[in-house]
Amino acid sequence: MKNLYIALSFVVSTLTITAQNKDTKAADKLYNRYEYINAAKEYLKLVENGKQDPYVYKQLADTYFNMFNTSEAAKWYAKATETQQDAETYYRYAQMLKANRKYEEANKQMQKFAEASPNDMRAKDFNENPNYIPRLLDKTKLFNVKSSDISSDKSDFGAVLYDDNVYFASARKGAGKNYGRTDEPYLDIYKADYATDGTIANAVAVTELNSKWHDGPITISTDGNTAYFASESFKENISEKDKKANAKFSQVYLFKTTKSGDKWGEISALPFNNKAFSNSNPSLSRDGKTLYFSSNRPGSIGGADIWKVAINNDETYGEPQNIGNKVNTESNESFPFIADDNKTLYFASSGKQGFGGLDIYQIDLSNGSNASNLGKPVNTEKDDFAFTYNGLKYAGFLSSNRNGNDDIFVVTPICGVDVITVVTDAKTGSVLSNASVSILDDKENVIATELSNSKGEVKYQVDCDKPYIIQASKEGYEGYTFAVKNSKGPTTKVDAMLHPIDVIITETEIILRPIYFEFNKSNITQEGAFEIDKLVQVMKNNDKLVIMAKSHTDNKGSDEYNLLLSERRAKSTVQYIISKGIDASRISGKGMGELEPKVDCGKECTEAEHAQNRRAEFLIVK
Repeated sequence: MKNLYIALSFVVSTLTITAQNKDTKAADKLYNRYEYINAAKEYLKLVENGKQDPYVYKQLADTYFNMFNTSEAAKWYAKATETQQDAETYYRYAQMLKANRKYEEANKQMQKFAEASPNDMRAKDFNENPNYIPRLLDKTKLFNVKSSDISSDKSDFGAVLYDDNVYFASARKGAGKNYGRTDEPYLDIYKADYATDGTIANAVAVTELNSKWHDGPITISTDGNTAYFASESFKENISEKDKKANAKFSQVYLFKTTKSGDKWGEISALPFNNKAFSNSNPSLSRDGKTLYFSSNRPGSIGGADIWKVAINNDETYGEPQNIGNKVNTESNESFPFIADDNKTLYFASSGKQGFGGLDIYQIDLSNGSNASNLGKPVNTEKDDFAFTYNGLKYAGFLSSNRNGNDDIFVVTPICGVDVITVVTDAKTGSVLSNASVSILDDKENVIATELSNSKGEVKYQVDCDKPYIIQASKEGYEGYTFAVKNSKGPTTKVDAMLHPIDVIITETEIILRPIYFEFNKSNITQEGAFEIDKLVQVMKNNDKLVIMAKSHTDNKGSDEYNLLLSERRAKSTVQYIISKGIDASRISGKGMGELEPKVDCGKECTEAEHAQNRRAEFLIVK
């Protein structure tokens, strides 16, 4: 059913005057009316009666291709390509083979396609990277995918979440006869309730928007008062008569409606609709200034392309613009969705390198980058399309026929946050390259350490909703720690401003901030290391300086125990300074135990006073 909104009434016809004859007349008529189910039956009768030829094989293959019956399409393309065919037939055959995971055979058909149409972008991509499937399979998983509560046994697709409602198109309940192309009811627009736990229920038709023809999908403004949706030009009493098919055909048009109370009010067709082409699958930017849609209008690169149109302040429209060949190919691109940031575009394509059929891609429209395949499990060997995402709810949808029918699936992001740390000089504001930046978990385990680049930046990707710590240091600067707040991403920034080392040097000692030790421990803490680094810098600047480090304890333990503990702390301090490149002859240590308390509080010391007494001092010996 989604093919209706990729290329309704402009499906590429493979009929030729010389190929048709009186035997194929009935089947060709059904094919031209897009009644593929019945057309396939008629072509199969010709095969059964021995009246087949390359034309019948190709028509059968294209019929199954348009219904995305991949195994039958591949079967008949194999017979059709026993004789020379046009380039697009080889491309379609390759797509069907990929959809059945026959990648080597698909590559052989893509090679024939590339030879027949070497200037096609799809051919150029293939020649540059023919064996791209392993790379796609190795892509980092971006989303989890699961079945939704709103799918039925009929076609359901194009779901999008606005506030607490899910809107989607469905053929579950149609009035009158079925649509011949799919033998399903016509599409209607539906609305369902979305609960905070992700449950979706109470799907009802939006009756004021639905007609006896196809209606949907729909896009809604941020304030919920304006909507754009796709329907048929029949709604405007506009159609084209095909004498050969003995039928009237409509185009897909875009319509606008605004809220009138709790209901949608007057419906008006957009001024750039035209009976010569279709516009479908609208997506409105969150700022309400741009409408994205798919169309086969003049200027398209392939069958259907992604287009955009400006919405002016006076509610008029600009001239539709093609998104360009970063997105569009000689095949079909459709189902655009512009994200909350107004720059990330998701879309479906059958022309870019994917797993087969339609795959979903994303592109940042703001920086000229190329589109990237979302990988598995978002994409499969079947048709995957209509990806939407609500950044406030951290939930979205995609549509797929991976289970044999167009169904709606729920997508949730594999939650990751890019922690971007920018290291700068706190006094001048200039960026600091080659600074050491570590990221630690909430238990102070170092996860990774890197040096800042020429922009002073280091980026780490971590899990969402967890606290982290950044430790930054650079020679000549005081090291410091910075808290990273819990975040759902996609990015969070840490401004790591480091102060140049500025210590007090007297005739007898070098005065640093207090260097405290944890209770009953002798190891150097990260905060202590940052402070001792200042001493190291002073000693490197003055190679004649000789220092003695005195270590002190609190008075909680026995005199003998505290003396031994302070000796260990003094030794740890000396070893750390030596590890930073200071010659051992220039640094010594001595443990003082509890003999020289900073705060002489006896046995009535508070925990804060005990902590002050657990310290190190640095005396100038020479």
